[in-house]
Amino acid sequence: MLEYLLRLALLLPVLAGLIWGSLWLTRWLQTRLGQTPGAPGAGRQLQLIETSLIAPGMKLAVVRFRDREILLGCTRQGLVRLGEAPLTAAVPAESE
Repeated sequence: MLEYLLRLALLLPVLAGLIWGSLWLTRWLQTRLGQTPGAPGAGRQLQLIETSLIAPGMKLAVVRFRDREILLGCTRQGLVRLGEAPLTAAVPAESE
């Protein structure tokens, strides 16, 4: 029984380190792949702007594609385009 506990005490930190390392490597690779050097995100035509959870399994998402902002309804069954608008410049917040 003592041998089992010693092995467990040695292997659990190793397993935790492997899990943490794989998650870190995945996140690091996701930020590096698909970007051109010198300009992060340059050359990408599709950009996720904002998402909002409506109910479990239902979301609203705003995406930017070719100088258009598109409102999408996302469910487990698929995507539906709800609206589309031309790209607008950021409006400064009104001061009270």
